Amino acid sequence: MQKQKISFDLAIYDSQEELPEEYKNLMSVAHKSRLNAYAPYSNFQVGAAVLLDNDEIVIGNNQENASFPSGLCAERVAIFQAGALFPGVPVKAIAVSAASGNVKLARPAAPCGNCRQAIAEYEQKQPKPIKIFMMGETGQVYAVNSLTDLLPLTFGNSYLI
Repeated sequence: MQKQKISFDLAIYDSQEELPEEYKNLMSVAHKSRLNAYAPYSNFQVGAAVLLDNDEIVIGNNQENASFPSGLCAERVAIFQAGALFPGVPVKAIAVSAASGNVKLARPAAPCGNCRQAIAEYEQKQPKPIKIFMMGETGQVYAVNSLTDLLPLTFGNSYLI
């Protein structure tokens, strides 16, 4: 038997103000998108902003439904919309902003497993990794250089060929 350790680097910025300018703006767009989330059941609002290689920014926010499996997370709304509006244009980065109507969320919220898998598909079909920035309503921003940092053993089309 072999053991192998999988690890990654997590950059932690004390606030959004510490981010490089283009990512600071991307996080601001994610914050604004979060305000339009439809989350009457969870009271947990998430906004996402996708920065493309052509410098377009595409937004998404979570959309809940009384039939719970029918809703969709902000990250998937944004990345699917980017794929529909700008097919073939690589994704540079995704910013995620989360807030709760129940408590002041001062820590980052990472994408759920379904969103990680959806983002992985986009990262696998382009030549470079997708940076991911995560933030709560206030406080620190976590950043990773690739989706594979959050989901190191990704499932992709190579298993289906």
